[in-house]
Amino acid sequence: MAGDELYAHSADGAGVRHRLDDHLRAVGDRAGGFGEAFRAAETAGYLGLVHDVGKGWCEWQDGLRRVEGTNRPVGLDHKGAGTWLAHRADLGVLASVVAGHHGGLPAFSELGQDVRAMAQGSGMSSAQEAIDRVAAVVPEILEGPGLPGWLTADGADALVVDSLVRFVFSAVVDADHLDTAAHFDGVPRQEHGVAIGGLVERYEEALKARLARRVSSPVDGDRARVYEQAVAAAQGPQGIYRLPAPTGSGKTFAAGGFGLHHARVHGLRRVIVAVPYLSITEQNAAEYRRLLEGPGEPEVVLEHHSGVDLDATSKSAGGRWARLAAENWDAPFIVTTTVRLFESLFGRRPAAMRRVHRLAGSVIVLDEVQALPDRLLVPIMSMLRTLTDHFGVTVLLASATQPTFFELSPLRDLAAREVIADPKPLYTRLQRVNYEWWLNPAPSREELAEEVAECRASLTVCNTTAQARELHALVAQRRDESAGPVLHLSTRMVARHRRETVRYVSELNAAGSPVAVVSTQLVEAGVDLDFPVVFRAFATAEAMQQAAGRCNRSGRLERGRVVVFELADGDGGASSGGGEFIYGAALAATRMFFGPGKATPDDLDALDTYYRERFKLTDTENDGEKIQDARREWNFPEVTNLFRMIKEETVPVVAIPPQYEAERERIQEVLALLRGGVPGGGLLRELRPYMATLPKSLAFDKASGLLAPVVGDLHEWLGDYDERRGIEISDSEEYVF
Repeated sequence: MAGDELYAHSADGAGVRHRLDDHLRAVGDRAGGFGEAFRAAETAGYLGLVHDVGKGWCEWQDGLRRVEGTNRPVGLDHKGAGTWLAHRADLGVLASVVAGHHGGLPAFSELGQDVRAMAQGSGMSSAQEAIDRVAAVVPEILEGPGLPGWLTADGADALVVDSLVRFVFSAVVDADHLDTAAHFDGVPRQEHGVAIGGLVERYEEALKARLARRVSSPVDGDRARVYEQAVAAAQGPQGIYRLPAPTGSGKTFAAGGFGLHHARVHGLRRVIVAVPYLSITEQNAAEYRRLLEGPGEPEVVLEHHSGVDLDATSKSAGGRWARLAAENWDAPFIVTTTVRLFESLFGRRPAAMRRVHRLAGSVIVLDEVQALPDRLLVPIMSMLRTLTDHFGVTVLLASATQPTFFELSPLRDLAAREVIADPKPLYTRLQRVNYEWWLNPAPSREELAEEVAECRASLTVCNTTAQARELHALVAQRRDESAGPVLHLSTRMVARHRRETVRYVSELNAAGSPVAVVSTQLVEAGVDLDFPVVFRAFATAEAMQQAAGRCNRSGRLERGRVVVFELADGDGGASSGGGEFIYGAALAATRMFFGPGKATPDDLDALDTYYRERFKLTDTENDGEKIQDARREWNFPEVTNLFRMIKEETVPVVAIPPQYEAERERIQEVLALLRGGVPGGGLLRELRPYMATLPKSLAFDKASGLLAPVVGDLHEWLGDYDERRGIEISDSEEYVF
């Protein structure tokens, strides 16, 4: 090998190579700093220090010089030496951090096999050569610190160890990425400089100003009381809190206020708000941004989900900040989706897990928690318990329909901390609707469409895209345009089309204008719409109550009207409402307790009984234990395979609505670049406003001839796009929301 200098990376734009000793120490220092938040600074620092020791191998150094200037990888494994050092330092499964710092966390059983094979084979000679060469300039690689003291003191519970590996892995891969990027960019990345404690007054002042400008509502007094109780509860100790609050009671603002005040009281680093649906994520992020980002103030709210265009949502100079902060959640206030949050926590790949270490010492607000899938509740609640017990996290569970989570095994011995000690009077005061049950006899599609068409302003929420499309067409046929527009909402519409439709509906609501909206479930939770009449296909209790939350939301009517229907012309599929098709056993539990002569969906006692029965029928405990067993075995690939928030696999498709025809040339240009192999980060962000989703089973069966591959699983839609309803596929059984 020519020369004795060891390098980690090839030359930057100025022709300067990245010295290996500088890289190892920088990554170790930064990873150790990240580890301080979860009391594992020495362990994280050491693993960061040794992660690239294998690059000291002569053959690897020669390979680096051969590929310099070609953008090709060296192509030689360099993880073995650092993995061996971690193993020799008795770090056990934490050696996985080094072994997986490029490809992802391996199963512990595979790690053990690899270590034994290396010790007995030729790989040991190259590893030892690298260790010897690096130790000559970084001697501290030979002195491992051992496991964190708190872990051994607590008995090293397997699930806690699983979580610790994830946090340390996150700290190391984030530190590695940041230092590598700093070398090639020539500029070190600075941590976000705004302390969360200073945001409290900004939030309070902006909220008061916003409420002063708002048109008064009969429910304003209750909203103020909910907020006051949230701020009072925020003074309490860290732990898991519940915020049960009826729809329309100001839960979004109360949850944000709780998070900020609680973070200031306990010196926590950030507030992370996770919600289940993109529509709510976008809406909530916009609200929090208005409260926390005034003119001339630095950006503090990061909106991070699959639908956000990080180039367009930030103020000019902040576009780069948003893109970089999204990589590792280096922001004081984050709005994301529950899918992104939990698939990071239960993931194994570096790109998804870089942000995990940022969760330590934070407030996590889980909004609309009733939407979490039953089959994943046990591992989710177990993880939340571990985060609050060992990683300095406080969790707020917010929902109008609070499930009985504390009766599940991970939380059974834990008492919930209540934000609202006695919520029943609040629910009684905020009962703003009367329920009607159109179940027996059930109306036909035509009869329902006639009723909807005659209402001056109404929202109809369906269980399936097929039913929503069908009803929208029937209502449009029966309603004269002079009576007000007939609008549609579903994920068959591209993101921009959906957003602009929701915005238009909000404007019509605010003006008191007539409108009929036919939608899938995407509008029923958290979206700030207000109708005098809501029609809802029979669904689970929480879905029906959430839909009712779009009715008489501001309490200006004596009572709103919520009509729960099933259709006579069908067999349980798309025509009759598709409830069983969508909700399964959860719907059976609903039928036991809610309906004519039974409870209404806003009866808290009935909801508790319903959730207990539902969790039995859906076998929630046993489903979750499969993932828990894999976590106890530290089988990280298996956990990731089993933990899928979205069960139905979908295909993202790019479509061009007729109303956006002026954008066609640029969209086609971007698609051509992606097909030609141009790196796609910024190009994909440019396409996101024009993306919709299709279920794989539908896309590659009935629509296969209408899709053209682009890159990865992204396809271009070549078929019809209705300017009102979006992608059109003739299929009576489609059911993706």
